[in-house]
Amino acid sequence: MIKDELKSQINKVWEAFWTGGLSNPITVIEQMTYLLFIRRLDELQTQKEAKATLLKQAIEEPIYNESELELRWSRFKNMDPEVMHRMFTKNDGVFDFLRNVGSRSASFSKFMKGATFMIPTPRLLAQVVEMISNIDMVDRDTKGDVYEYLLSKIASAGQNGQFRTPRHIIRMMVDMVQPTLEDIMCDPSSGTCGFHVAVSDYIREHYEKELYNEVNRDHFQNKMFMGMEFDPTMIRIGAMNLILHGIENPQLMDVDALSEANSGFTEKATLGLANPPFKGSLDREAVDGKILSVVDSKKTELLFLALILKGLKLGGRAAVIVPDGVLFGSSKAHLQIRKELIDRQRLQAVISMPSGVFKPYAGVSTAVLLFTKTNSGGTDKVWFYDMQADGLSLDDKRQPIEANDISDIINRYHNLKAETQRSRTDKSFLVPVKEIQDNKYDLSINRYKEVVYEEKVYEKPAVIISQIENLDKERADLLKQLKGMLA
Repeated sequence: MIKDELKSQINKVWEAFWTGGLSNPITVIEQMTYLLFIRRLDELQTQKEAKATLLKQAIEEPIYNESELELRWSRFKNMDPEVMHRMFTKNDGVFDFLRNVGSRSASFSKFMKGATFMIPTPRLLAQVVEMISNIDMVDRDTKGDVYEYLLSKIASAGQNGQFRTPRHIIRMMVDMVQPTLEDIMCDPSSGTCGFHVAVSDYIREHYEKELYNEVNRDHFQNKMFMGMEFDPTMIRIGAMNLILHGIENPQLMDVDALSEANSGFTEKATLGLANPPFKGSLDREAVDGKILSVVDSKKTELLFLALILKGLKLGGRAAVIVPDGVLFGSSKAHLQIRKELIDRQRLQAVISMPSGVFKPYAGVSTAVLLFTKTNSGGTDKVWFYDMQADGLSLDDKRQPIEANDISDIINRYHNLKAETQRSRTDKSFLVPVKEIQDNKYDLSINRYKEVVYEEKVYEKPAVIISQIENLDKERADLLKQLKGMLA
C-alpha cells in the first residue's frame, strides 16, 4: 500500500504538469513514464558500474558509452533549466537516446517508436525532474506502488471502450484461477498490464523460494507474460508498469489482437485473463479468419472470447470480464459463443457483478466468465454467484464500505462440493448444463435464481381511513390551541 507521503509527492508532480499546461491524464502519465525510464536507465548503469568496481573488471554491456554520460539522469538533473531542456530536445539528446540508443538496454525502448517529448518549458521540466528525483523508490514494491498510484489518475474511459479495470477485481480473478510458475499468461487487451502485475504478485507470494531457481526465474522474466495492445501510448505505459514491478522482458506486442497480424497467437498460452473492450464493432474484413470460424460477429466482446480460446493451449484456463449482454443476447453470434463455451469447452463459473463496479469510468453491468479449453466439452454444472458488493460504494465516488463479497466468492469457488447443497435463493448455486441448454444457453443469473417474496399484511382500508381522520382531528385541535396562544 502506497504511503501518504509518496501520494503527496506524486500529487505535487501531477499539479506541476497541470499548471504547466499539460492536463490530459494519459499525456501526463506518458511523459512521466519517459522520465521514470530515464531515471531507471541511470540506476541500471550505476549497478553495472558498482559490479565492475567490485570485480575490478570493465563494465559489462554499459548502457551509456563515454560520449553519452551527460545524458544520464544523475548528470542533467542539477543543470540549469534552459540547458536541461535543450539536452532533451536537441538531436542526439536525452530523448533521442531514449528512443534509439536506449533500445540496446531494456525491452521498454522497443515501444518508443512515435513517442513525442511534450514538456513545453524548461521551468516545468526542471521542476518535474527535481520532484521525481526526490521520490525515494527504494525497492520494487515501492516503484510498483508509485506507478499504480499514477495510473489511478486515469479518471475517464478512453476511446474504443478502454477503461482501467479495478485492481481488486483483477486480484479476485487471479485468486480464482491460481497461476503457477508453469503458466504462460496472456492478456490480449493488455492496456496498463494490470492483470500481468497481479499475476506476478501472486507468483511472488506463493512461489518465492521457487523463483530462486534459475530456470524458473528465466521463465518468469522472459516467457511467462504475454500481451497485445494496439494503442502505442498504452503499450509504453503498460511496459513501464511491468518493468517497475520487476518484470524486465515481458512479451508485449504492439498489434491489433483481432487482426490477421496476430494470426500466430494460436495455442500459445496456458492462462488467459482479460477485460476486453466492449464498445462498438469492427470491420469484419479486418478480423482473423480463425476467430470468425468460432464466432461470426463484428462485436469486440464476442470476438475477444473467440481470440482467447484460439490462443489457449488445450487445458488452458481463462477468466474474462464481459458485458451482461454476452450472457443473454439473442443474436446468432451471442448464441454461437455461448454454445462454444458450454458444448465444446468447459464453462465453470459465471460471476455477475453490479453495474457500479466500473464507476466512474462506466456504468455497464458486467460478469466474469471462467472456462477451460478442452475442444471436447466437459461442462457438467455451471456455478453462478450474484455479487452484490465489492467493498466500495457503487456510485461515482467509490468510497470504502464494509460489505464485500470478494473473499466469499473466492472461498466458495474453491470449494464447489459444498455448493451442491445450496438453494437457488442463495448468493451462489450450481445449475446443471442440461437446464442451461434448455433455456437457449442463457447465462444470466436471474434466469435461474429464485426470489423469496416476504408477505406484507396491511390494515383494511376502513381502518386506515379511520387513522387518517384521527390524525386530522389531532392536527385541527393543535392548530386551534396555537391560535388561542396568539390571540
